[in-house]
Amino acid sequence: MPTGYKRASYGVEVSPDLEFNFLMEQTTLSFGYIYSYKYYQNRLIGSSGNDDNTQDIHAGLTHAFNERYNLSLRDSYVIGQEPDFLRAGNTFTTFQRYSGNNSRNYGTIDFSAQMTPDFTLDLGYANTWTSYSADEPFDTTTYQPSNAGLLNMLDNVVHLDGRYQLEPQTIGIVGFQFRQTDFTAGQQIGTYDSGQPVMSDTRDARSYYGYIGVDHNFQPDLTGSIRAGGRYTDFYNNPANQNEASPYAMASLKYTYLPESYLVVGGSYDYSPSSVAPAPNSNGQINLSAQSGTIFASVVHRIMPKLYGSLQAQYQNTTYYGGLDNGQDANFFLVGLNLTYKFTPNFSAEVGYNYDNLNSQVQGSYDRNRVYIGITGSY
Repeated sequence: MPTGYKRASYGVEVSPDLEFNFLMEQTTLSFGYIYSYKYYQNRLIGSSGNDDNTQDIHAGLTHAFNERYNLSLRDSYVIGQEPDFLRAGNTFTTFQRYSGNNSRNYGTIDFSAQMTPDFTLDLGYANTWTSYSADEPFDTTTYQPSNAGLLNMLDNVVHLDGRYQLEPQTIGIVGFQFRQTDFTAGQQIGTYDSGQPVMSDTRDARSYYGYIGVDHNFQPDLTGSIRAGGRYTDFYNNPANQNEASPYAMASLKYTYLPESYLVVGGSYDYSPSSVAPAPNSNGQINLSAQSGTIFASVVHRIMPKLYGSLQAQYQNTTYYGGLDNGQDANFFLVGLNLTYKFTPNFSAEVGYNYDNLNSQVQGSYDRNRVYIGITGSY
């Protein structure tokens, strides 16, 4: 949202949620569907309507073949407008709300094989697919691409980790990861100084990761994990040879300090697809991607037997790579406060506040305040 544009609104949300869990001797199967309808008294800026509709369909399967071999599958399909619903993982690719039926599917497959009493191999695959409804042709007057041209993407990640039991509470990890990101719209998203079009797939990328790490149980209620290494990215469709090497890191810590009360903190640093329209420089280089550093924290505390409080916060710094926007950055901060009172196991009331703030050298700046109250019933 551009600086200076503000609009307050009352609203209402109705969100039915259906969840199934099937527990068998060696297999667990889950399935769920969440529908959220939000109606705003004042029309949203940049929207043709007063409402939002979000759907979330998710499923999971875990199976233990025996004591040594385990398989896990997860999938989540979302249709919505808000970036926090459309992202996969902790990193925001785009910070903006987009009208329309925008879709995101995120699926994972993980297989674990205990080769010896001390050594385990983990093989995993993750797939993220995004599709945005605004797919109009490139505007040659404003030089603005469509949301689909910039953001439609197929992201595939394969990893192989070797895990060795160094100590009873410590596991050492050596891993390799391959990631391929394809921008799938097949549309023009910019223009070189020569007049030639910049196409969506010019930003396609292959990334090769190598890392080491540790998982450690400090005590039964305190666990931590860290990965650190490097990444090399080949933008194989880009004629300006803008390949890139950078660090890679990921860490998390969880502390359960009281029953039903815990703290989670973590962070990551990695390649992130860019949502910025490419602006070529005089050398023909364009904005290809971004480096995103993220830190987050979440606290859930049982204040009284039926009263729970939670605090969530996240900060992300995104630095853009290539073209006229090279080195420009965006700082995004969000925080959420919530109080929930559980009258019964199936009926509760809650009140909360969410604050978002973006300060970007490329995409402009905005802040957003949301206050809500509600009731939840489950049967």
